[in-house]
Amino acid sequence: MSPVEVLAALNPVDHFISSSFSKFIGSSDISYDPVVLPASIDDAAAENWRLDDEKIFSSLPPLFRGHPEIHLRKGIMDATRRVAANEADAENAFFVADLSQIFRQHERWMKYLPEIVPHYAVKCNPDPYVLRLLAALGAGFDCASNGEISQVLGIGGVDPSRIIFANPCKATSFVRSAAKAGVNNMTFDNADELCKIARAHPEAKLIVRILADDSKSICRFGIKFGAPLEVVPSLLLKAKELGLDVIGVSFHVGSGCYDPTTYGDAIKRARDAFIMGAQAGYRFTLLDVGGGFEDARFEAAASVLTDAINHYFPDRKGIRLIAEPGRFYVSRAFSLAANIIARRAPMIENSSEFVDLKPTSDEPSVMYYINDGVYGAFNCIMFDHQTVNPYVLSLNGSFHVSSSEPLSLCSVWGPTCDSIDCVCKAVELPSALQIGDWLGFDNMGAYTICAASQFNGFEFSKVVYTTSRVGGEEVRRALCNLAAKGYGHGVGP
Repeated sequence: MSPVEVLAALNPVDHFISSSFSKFIGSSDISYDPVVLPASIDDAAAENWRLDDEKIFSSLPPLFRGHPEIHLRKGIMDATRRVAANEADAENAFFVADLSQIFRQHERWMKYLPEIVPHYAVKCNPDPYVLRLLAALGAGFDCASNGEISQVLGIGGVDPSRIIFANPCKATSFVRSAAKAGVNNMTFDNADELCKIARAHPEAKLIVRILADDSKSICRFGIKFGAPLEVVPSLLLKAKELGLDVIGVSFHVGSGCYDPTTYGDAIKRARDAFIMGAQAGYRFTLLDVGGGFEDARFEAAASVLTDAINHYFPDRKGIRLIAEPGRFYVSRAFSLAANIIARRAPMIENSSEFVDLKPTSDEPSVMYYINDGVYGAFNCIMFDHQTVNPYVLSLNGSFHVSSSEPLSLCSVWGPTCDSIDCVCKAVELPSALQIGDWLGFDNMGAYTICAASQFNGFEFSKVVYTTSRVGGEEVRRALCNLAAKGYGHGVGP
């Protein structure tokens, strides 16, 4: 193996240098490739299966091969060369998306919840490759707006029946557009919505969204959506009066549910709503169990759901089961590399040297500024209540980061001129990091890119797409089959 490749210095300032800090690549993640990553990009390039690209869709970037870590390193090397060539915005932050991880999550879903057809929550991450892959795998889609419906149908090959317009409070023009597009399945939770739909889309197939216990979730929806069970009978009578067809029940236990037992209570409430439907003269044929699926607790949630469905719906012949997973599919599929663009640390008086900071300090000793923040990809901190954990991708221009590197309590800040743009208030990182080094962030696929802004004139972080070994060929086969049918090539999402 060739020697460790060292990046050229991105900034001439002579920061004090320490050994290094390590990230254990794929340490316990058996879903990633069981590979030993090369010390240099030259080593990686020698293995063609890792880095060769394929242009599957004419309107999208190429799809590479290889473990995400390789492309994080390659992106850093490319940025270094562009900086050396004095290119503008050369060191911009960037994502690496591993589409194989999405495929593996789909396989996992089909293994543990084979009866329930996933309808991906587009709002979570409307990435064009993500939508095309899930469309190719046969998933449905949970759309919350006319724009999301257009994104999905714009792919081609997705029948409108695979879409549920799962926003209980929609603009009238959106309802009319859905009718024109052939999207009939839509939710409601109030009488005014029923009157609106009766005027704009009387042929709609309606799903009453009931209130579920969302007290065990990171993001609670019950304060805004969901009809209490005691209100459901009057809503169904109103629907009958308006001549509308109600076909089923939906609920949502909240985004990021950390107590899977809440699904059991929600299924019981749904059974009660089915009984109310029968009393109102309807025969419900759809049960939508919503979202909230957390990656780490998925098997537990699947077990609770399966047991509850078997208990409360023992005879479910003629009942279609669907769900609205979002973060479950994409959270772990995206990683972000961000460049350290500035640094603040105490200096020795009348000297150009920095103070030797002690790792035992109770207050952050160094402030690092990176080129993405809470107005960009890290909006998930404010809007999705997430905590991000940075790790070192390069230190002092080298990918080799020693585990013996001493750590100090540091803070990490975004690039804007706003004091709320804080990514990490306190995190242990090497105080020897310098301007031009890179930090990595995993689990950046959910509610990040979709809500990013260009506040202060900063650009969105671009995405590099790859497939890692496990599931990679299945992903390519699915996407190529979609493309061969003429779908996915247009200027889509």
